[in-house]
Amino acid sequence: MEEKDQQIQKIDQEGEKKREIDLNVLFPEKGYDLNRLFPDEGTKRLLYELRRNKRDIDRFIKSLHVEEE
Repeated sequence: MEEKDQQIQKIDQEGEKKREIDLNVLFPEKGYDLNRLFPDEGTKRLLYELRRNKRDIDRFIKSLHVEEE
């Protein structure tokens, strides 16, 4: 059972690595080439996760405001 879980995690990680992150698409409001500014995949992944976490936090806060009304 654990072996299957480890294989699934490995496949998920490989899939994420293959998917290239385009920072210019992620942050379209910026007027410069973010991919050239941040060429490191680790930095791109960090910025992607930051954007995703911010979106999740915003949704959570919005749901709190709805419940208060």
